[in-house]
Amino acid sequence: MVRTIVVRVVCSFLVWLSLYSASWYQNKHRTPEWSDRFVTLIHGLIVTFLSGYVALIDGPWPLTHPGHPNTTAQINLLCLSLGYFIFDFGWCVHYNSEDELMLYHHILSIFGMGGVLLLGESGSEVNAIIFVSEITNPLLQIRWFLRDTGHYHSIAGDVVDALFVLLFLGLRIIGGVWIVDAVLNSSKPNWEVKAGVLIMYLVSIVFTWDICSFARKKLMSKYYSWRNERNRGEHSSSNGHVLAH
Repeated sequence: MVRTIVVRVVCSFLVWLSLYSASWYQNKHRTPEWSDRFVTLIHGLIVTFLSGYVALIDGPWPLTHPGHPNTTAQINLLCLSLGYFIFDFGWCVHYNSEDELMLYHHILSIFGMGGVLLLGESGSEVNAIIFVSEITNPLLQIRWFLRDTGHYHSIAGDVVDALFVLLFLGLRIIGGVWIVDAVLNSSKPNWEVKAGVLIMYLVSIVFTWDICSFARKKLMSKYYSWRNERNRGEHSSSNGHVLAH
């Protein structure tokens, strides 16, 4: 069983590496980050769909079945995502593109998914964490591509930012509380799984501080922009009124 899991993870890693290499070959005029972001976007879309299907349709329900044996669907999803995180961690280290918090997040994800695969249980709660974590990732990558192409300061950029903040706070923070509560109050998951789930949630809390700061700055920027436009409009109207007399 362990050998099969290792083979699947290695195959997953090679798939993501091949996708990155193909993208880099086709887009040599762009930076390596462009291709890495492209791979991250594809991973986020695929894994969000699959983890949502596993959690909501295939089952078992993560809030009522933490610590239960892994299903075939959960194993396949974890192998697919683990291969990606190994690839992306290596890329981030090679290009020194991320801060320590993001690297720690990758390390926790790698050890968490790898441990659950070797343990053979707790796939339901880890799958749920993948879902609430990765559902915002495509939006983050789309935001980067909008910036890279000069289309970020538009309605599309505002919609992407709003959806990202709402989904992050609604699913990763509020939904994450339910997952953590279900795992900690269940007698089935071992203490390593419980500690890992709690640590991952604490990392999300740290990210929340940055996201809330970003949301506040953007809202204030929009407010000042609107107020300046309004003041200019009132000034123009006043000038027109004076000139009319």
